[in-house]
Amino acid sequence: MIGDLRAATAAETVDADGHVVAPGFIDAHTHGDVAMLLPDAHLDVKTAELRQGVTTEICGNCGFSPFPADGPHAADVGVLMGALTDGVAGPWPDLAAYRDAVSRAALFTNRVPLVGHGSIRAAVLGFADRAPTAEELELMVGLAERALAQGAAGLSTGLVYAPGLYAATEEIVAVARALRGTGRPYVTHVRGETDMVADSVREAIHIGREAGVAVHLSHHKAAGKANWGRTAETLALIDTARTEGLDVTLDVYPYTAGSTVLHSILPPWAQADGIDAMIARLRDAEARARIKRDFAEGLPGWQNQQRAAGWDGIVIAACAGRPELEGRRADELGADPADAVLDLIAEQRGRVTMIAHLMREDDVDRVIAHPASMIGSDAIPQAGRPHPRLAGTFARILGRYVRERGLLDLPTAVRKMTALPAARFGLRDRGILAVGAVADVVVFDPATVGDRATYDEPLRAPTGVGAVVVAGAVAVRDDALRPARAGVVLTSER
Repeated sequence: MIGDLRAATAAETVDADGHVVAPGFIDAHTHGDVAMLLPDAHLDVKTAELRQGVTTEICGNCGFSPFPADGPHAADVGVLMGALTDGVAGPWPDLAAYRDAVSRAALFTNRVPLVGHGSIRAAVLGFADRAPTAEELELMVGLAERALAQGAAGLSTGLVYAPGLYAATEEIVAVARALRGTGRPYVTHVRGETDMVADSVREAIHIGREAGVAVHLSHHKAAGKANWGRTAETLALIDTARTEGLDVTLDVYPYTAGSTVLHSILPPWAQADGIDAMIARLRDAEARARIKRDFAEGLPGWQNQQRAAGWDGIVIAACAGRPELEGRRADELGADPADAVLDLIAEQRGRVTMIAHLMREDDVDRVIAHPASMIGSDAIPQAGRPHPRLAGTFARILGRYVRERGLLDLPTAVRKMTALPAARFGLRDRGILAVGAVADVVVFDPATVGDRATYDEPLRAPTGVGAVVVAGAVAVRDDALRPARAGVVLTSER
């Protein structure tokens, strides 16, 4: 019992005997910015996080936020978001407009928005492969400051995605300085998670030091067979920075495959200047031959995801225009997988996501066990065959990594899914069970909780989650959804 409830009258009673009663889980990394606006025909997608016990999602990650669409290239924010949101809604001129729009949709879970550097850069420079002028940089900093003033919980970057990949370190430092004095973190999908992973972690630490702000590393990994085992090196860099006084944390998902937009496999020059320019290059024989050479040989400073995964390790996840391809490997799409994939990107104007098999289990374990790591699904809530992490991440941690393998004990696992992300993102009344805290609660059976989502059936609900409560309203009970949609958009006051 939390507090004195003798005088209270319960509208509903949940028998938690033999179960764990925990704070509602906080997903430290999602792309569910507009998932609540999907039609209810996709209710399984919209509620996949909730059914695991997630009550709060940190969104606006990897430089992608559906705001601020305000600047000389405002329309390009919608282009940037298109592959992740499939054009469901938005973008919006600022965080306040986004909050108002999605709040009217009735949210299953709370949302905590970050502001994306990629969206800021798209609004000001479009997809240009160049440095901003002094005036453009001032406008970018101003957009970041306005988003933070409206309550954005931090600034995110995605330095493998256009237009973020065109930003020099100095540009990011300048924009990240807007965070100074707010207590909010610089949240980064680093510049490379394959061959340049260590240097990319060093860059993130440098940005934090130069800007004078905390750093949070998104979905930390070492990707590609040549880099397996290197999380020992990158985590040592993080430990050193923490020992030296820099506030560095990270998140991780419990799978050896990632998922992102398919066109992110293209070399940077091929993505420059927007979708139309990218498509023109894909249809040009000389440019296409150059892309294929870059796949085979690589480029300095570029994360070559195609080479890291191989065509047999890239799987089509969501492709609304060609649903018959969902679940198929790239090497099954045609005699020349490169041509088939490039044709698909052009045909669908980049609106295709992929699953990429890139990691090894011991690296995932090492990051999960690190004391500064928390759990983030990196879920992209789309119809089709999304990554099973959308429906399985939190139940998988409890079932596989706690009960079956003993990598974590139960209190540590719960902390990584509640109090730790709450502290990182300034959620003072979430992530704990205490008098005065918001009643976001999950009740689960530690003996049976587990994930059932697979790559073939990615939206299967977990087992062992008895009840999920959002703001005091029962949202899930005995595997059944309730009408309650009590989520809100949470903004920071720090």
